[in-house]
Amino acid sequence: MDEASFSPPPQPWGQPAAAPPSLRPIDFVSEGSKFLKLLIRGAALQLVTFGFYRFWLATDIRRHLWSHSMIDGENAEYTGSGRELLIGFLFALAILVPIYLVYFLIGIEAERMQAFASVPLGLFMALFASFAAYRARRYRLTRTVWRGVRFWMQGSGWKFAFLAFGWMILVTLSLGAAWPWRAAALERYKMRNTFYGDMQADFDARPFDFFKKGLAMWLFALLSVALVIGGSALSAIASSGRGWGGLLIGLGVIGMIAIPFMYPFFRALEWRWWASGVNFGGTRIECNLRGGQLLGLFFKYLVIAWLVTGVAAMLIFAIGAAVAEISGISIKTLDVKKLNDLMSGDTWILVAGAAFGYLTIMLAAGVVQRFFLQHEYWRMITSTITIIRPEAMENVAAKGDIANALGEGLADGFDIAGF
Repeated sequence: MDEASFSPPPQPWGQPAAAPPSLRPIDFVSEGSKFLKLLIRGAALQLVTFGFYRFWLATDIRRHLWSHSMIDGENAEYTGSGRELLIGFLFALAILVPIYLVYFLIGIEAERMQAFASVPLGLFMALFASFAAYRARRYRLTRTVWRGVRFWMQGSGWKFAFLAFGWMILVTLSLGAAWPWRAAALERYKMRNTFYGDMQADFDARPFDFFKKGLAMWLFALLSVALVIGGSALSAIASSGRGWGGLLIGLGVIGMIAIPFMYPFFRALEWRWWASGVNFGGTRIECNLRGGQLLGLFFKYLVIAWLVTGVAAMLIFAIGAAVAEISGISIKTLDVKKLNDLMSGDTWILVAGAAFGYLTIMLAAGVVQRFFLQHEYWRMITSTITIIRPEAMENVAAKGDIANALGEGLADGFDIAGF
């Protein structure tokens, strides 16, 4: 959508035509090489700090993405710090470690008694994860500034968690059909508790629109699973039905293999639907993201990740082989006696070498993941978003309280922290 394509509604004769709404794209100043250097440097520092640098790396990533995003000619600003994230994580550990310990002990006892005593605790952990995600979003918003005015958020993390949990039960019972209504309910709660200065946000997208556009994908996924279950049941009931059962299973498996390739199209649909419902005092957004764009990005990420981790593994193997040769162990002949002597005498060297190799491979994969699924994903999303009537957000007064980083630490502990 652009200004040239906008057609205002017809006006009564003799009255001036209404001016079309002002439209502004989000300009992302892409500096991929600079971001890649930031990631490589962060991975190296993570290696020597035993992973603790990741809090400062997360902060650097957000500052880069925020500062390179221009809305109506002005860039956003991220004011959080790595120290805040570290402190929040340490406080979160004080909460999560006892919970994980209790969960572990109850799980062992439940298995011994062949009971389901750990199920309620597992449900509580799912509830707690939603609470952490809400509080983490609240922290990130209060560290986001545009035009000198900060975003902020209110509302109860526990109310959101129970809302998400209740809707997930309905989604499960409806075999996924209730997902659009769940998404709409959660977004309404989040957005109506989101503020830009003294301006309150809202969300008014209709869930049925989401359901209608995603109906074909949902039916396809449901049919694929039903074919596998039905084919298995048919094969088990009667030996004469094994041929038909095998055919149904085969068709269902083909459908289930295709489901992951449908996910980018579902995500693109969800982005467009979400954007249509966001409203900041008359300022709205429009997104024209397509599934093919996301599919290409995910495919590129998987190929590059496979190549990078493969090369890293080969380099580490070559280094290990060189060390073995220096120690007098031939890789070609594999002198088992010398290998056993090395393992019995210098076990710590092998353990340290294996740990170093594993961490190097994981960090290399992390660099690729962050580059494609954060930088490139962010660049793609921002390039497809248009701000409608950004001038409605001009006369805004600063307001709101700063949130602590505990929610971010909890989300990090559940591995659900966003960027």
